[in-house]
Formats: sequence, structure tokens, C-alpha cells
Amino acid sequence: MLPSEILAQVRRIEILTGRLVSETFAGEYLSVFKGRGMEFAEVREYSPGDDVRTIDWNVTARTGRPYVRQYTEERELTVAIACDLSGSLSFGTAARFKKEIAAELSAVLAFSAMQNNDKVGLFLLTDRVEKHVQPKKGRKHVLQIVRDVLAFEPQGRRTDLERSLSTISRVLKRRCILFLISDFRDEGFEKALKFAALKHDVIPVVVADPREEALPEASVCLELEDPETGARVFLDAGSAQARAHREQEAARRARLARLFALCGLDPIEVRTDRSYIDAVIRFFRRRARRMRH
Repeated sequence: MLPSEILAQVRRIEILTGRLVSETFAGEYLSVFKGRGMEFAEVREYSPGDDVRTIDWNVTARTGRPYVRQYTEERELTVAIACDLSGSLSFGTAARFKKEIAAELSAVLAFSAMQNNDKVGLFLLTDRVEKHVQPKKGRKHVLQIVRDVLAFEPQGRRTDLERSLSTISRVLKRRCILFLISDFRDEGFEKALKFAALKHDVIPVVVADPREEALPEASVCLELEDPETGARVFLDAGSAQARAHREQEAARRARLARLFALCGLDPIEVRTDRSYIDAVIRFFRRRARRMRH
């Protein structure tokens, strides 16, 4: 049994994301994720103008009249949502914590997949994969995924994307769409990400908070705590050390952008101080334009 506040939050997210999906995301999602290919549907008699390459020669030989094979788009996809729940996601200085944005985005993506009759699976990550939900269809299953993201209490606090991605690549046997939701505040996962991107359609979703990028400009003393290790430091926001922090953070973001580009990945970048809706729509439209060209 889940606490009543979790159930209420699940219901709120279902109402909010259901409206978003039906009014905003459903068409965008369908235009980008069209399915794996074409599957055979039936044969019919040849008509003038039909492509001769579609003639079914076995049926033609049996009947003595030309028949062609017809195909339909194979719409069903498998969507896997990998959501980082490590300690650094329990941070936020704006409207919400990063983990709240991650949970809501997971719900939006799951309901979008459900509306298009796709299977949805879930991985919850810290320094390892702590929970895996097998891909299935249906509203009941999607609601279970939302509950898992909201209510799961991870054992680990640290981030290990290399280990988590290696597990995901081993578990997912068939190619799927993999939404990787994290703040990507980790190192050493480059090879694992490249390997996952070769096997799957990986879409990084980068969740950030403005205070991670820049500390206050005023010369005030700040107490900072690492949410994954618990280590604390005192820092003068106007000091050379604070300026070095800003430079290091800018360099980290630049390295991450280069890694995504090297892997051929198009990230969705969301922040705690802004609506994620525009960021997701921009991603869908960028991807749709690339597919047309």
C-alpha cells in the first residue's frame, strides 16, 4: 500500500500529463517515433500501376493471376525510461527539486507511449540499477511506473552511469527508444553511453538547476553540501575559488555537449526554474526536421 499523499500525487500527475499528452505531445510523439518498419498484411490482385517489385510470385503461380503483397507500418515500439534517483537529483533552488521534474517527465513520456500503443519499461538508477520494470502496455502498467518513480526509496546515494548503462545494455535485448533522465553529474561513462547509443535510440534528458551553473555574485559566505557524499565546505561566493567553480561547471557542460555530439545524440535540456514543455516540444520538432531531410 502506498501512502495517501503518494497516491494523490500519482493522480495529480496522471491528470496533468494526460492533458499535456492529448493536447500537446501526442501528435509530436507520433510524428517522430513511427515504428520499426513495415510488416506484411495481405495479398490482393495486381492493379495497373502497382509496383512490380511487390508481386507475390508464389500466390501468382498458384492462382494463375498476378497478386501483390501489401504492407502496413509496424507501429509498436518499446520505450524504456531510465530515471536517475541519486542524491544529486534531490536538489533544487527554484520551483521544484530536480527529481520532481524527472518524475513528471517520466510520466509524460510513459503516457505518450501508452497513447500510441507502445510498450513502456522502467529503470531506476543510482550507483547501479536498483529497479527494473519489464516493458508492457496499458494504463494500469503506466500508472505503476509513475508510482514507482514517485515512491521508490533508493538505497544508493551516488551516481554511476557507467555501471547502470552497462546493465541496461545487457538487459535490453532488442532495439528500443531509451530516455535517459539524469543530471549527468558523473564521469567515466563515455564508453558505456557510446555502446548504448549503438544498440538503442538513446535520448538524454538533462535536468539542471540554475544554482549549479552559477553561485550568487555577491560576496557572501555559503555552506555547500554534496548531496551524494554528505561532504560540506564553506565558500565565499565572491572569491577566486567560487570563480573557479563557475569555470569548472561551464567546462563540464561543454564536455557533456561534445560527448552527446560525438555519439550522435540530441539531448532534451530542462531546468527547475522553467517549464519543461517547451524543451520537449523543441526536441520533437528538431528531430522531425532531421527526419524530413
